[in-house]
Amino acid sequence: MSADLVASPFRVDRDRVASSPFFARLGGVTQVVSPTGSGLLVHNRLTHSLKVAQVARAIAERLTADPDTAVLLHRLGGCHPDVVEAAALAHDLGHPPFGHLGEQVLDRLARHRFGLPDGFEGNAQSFRIITTTDVRGPAASGLDLTTATRAATLKYPWTRLSHPQPHPRAMPVPPRGAGEPADMPGTGSAKFSVYVTELDDFVQSRAPFTGRIDPWQQTVEAAVMDIADDVAYAIHDLEDFHRVGVLQHATVSAELAAWQADALELAGADRDELVAHSRRPGRSLELLRRRLHVKDSWVVDDDAFAAAVSTVRKELVDGLLAVPFDGSVETEQAVAEFSARWTARLCDGVAVLAEPHPRAAHVVLTTEHWHEVQVLKFVHHRFVLARPDLALHQRGQARLLTALVEALDQWLTDRHEASRLPRRLHDLVELAGAEYASLAATSPELLVGATGEAPRGRDAVRALARGRGVVDFVASLTDTQAAAMMDALSGRTGQLWTDAFVL
Repeated sequence: MSADLVASPFRVDRDRVASSPFFARLGGVTQVVSPTGSGLLVHNRLTHSLKVAQVARAIAERLTADPDTAVLLHRLGGCHPDVVEAAALAHDLGHPPFGHLGEQVLDRLARHRFGLPDGFEGNAQSFRIITTTDVRGPAASGLDLTTATRAATLKYPWTRLSHPQPHPRAMPVPPRGAGEPADMPGTGSAKFSVYVTELDDFVQSRAPFTGRIDPWQQTVEAAVMDIADDVAYAIHDLEDFHRVGVLQHATVSAELAAWQADALELAGADRDELVAHSRRPGRSLELLRRRLHVKDSWVVDDDAFAAAVSTVRKELVDGLLAVPFDGSVETEQAVAEFSARWTARLCDGVAVLAEPHPRAAHVVLTTEHWHEVQVLKFVHHRFVLARPDLALHQRGQARLLTALVEALDQWLTDRHEASRLPRRLHDLVELAGAEYASLAATSPELLVGATGEAPRGRDAVRALARGRGVVDFVASLTDTQAAAMMDALSGRTGQLWTDAFVL
């Protein structure tokens, strides 16, 4: 047990997260694109988490400084700046190699190859790390964080399938993230923040908020962290791709200007026609407006949407993107000024609601600022994430992760070589074995997956443990470690000691 440097328990939380090796590894984990070998200076999960923490703390300090708002916040459970900062630092600990692409691959493998009803989810993996798999805290497992901080990391406070009851995915209007994916019926919520193996920690973390907020609601501190994540994502990823020349003034300007010029005509167009011609300027933005009406009718407003398009066009297109980034003092200052101005603008656009809509939290962006974030995120998705060259690399990364999981699983089932496993992998499989054996004996209903049956017998439990151990192990690697380990396992490298083994 190491001595903590401060007396405040919430400051201790922040320091323990920042000192965790899981936090340090985020410097080698993709945010949107991997900087490895590209020569690009772009955000990774570590720099993103630091900026989320900065924004979250600013929002919390602003809200608590208002005496009237502070009374409501206290009634809802509190909003301590140190708690939201610690939660923001911890929120991405569970992100696997290669960002959201890695998350999708590991979820598919966890469910289909290993039969894990929980699958894989980055938010739930973060909660598993701070409560179970990180061993740098004073207890035998986890970081031993306060209840408030653990609760503040729960963006989606439910399991995939079973808890709380009734499950929020069955609500007439499911909370954001709780609904099932349209293309995966029967698999449970699209987003969730806890696996059944951490259910006890989850219940304990949420207990102090009983009667203050609904069972499916984020705590106030979780809501602040969530908004800060959205703000950082909307602004700082745009910075990255302006710097490297991916965001082009002409294409972004054409999209926004065409929608503004033809808004009435586009509003009356057939949806299939819009989809078929979505590459034509204005069509994709109109499809976004319609999706917002379907998903968030409680807040979407056509006048606010039009105003947001106008604001983003003026500030981003005619402002930041008007001068190509060339590394000069002038363009560096323009990026810094854009980022600072928009961060301050969105931090000021936060309100606290006593009775929010089911798809909202108690802390929300105002209608004006919510629409601006949606348009900023649209620009990022339309002109960065949808690029074919990015898809090319992501397909390769998906193949790499799939092959790595399969190779490690084969190693685990080779009785002649199992004794030579990486010790970390061995320990994770043993940990999961104890967890699943306990659940199978006491709460087998929590292990029921898509087949409708709980696993029976020790072999079935061992298979679940092997799957969870492999997934935990691979999720704890950096991008480079995953690639280097696959090179070693496939015989493509003659180098014996590589960073793949520094785990």
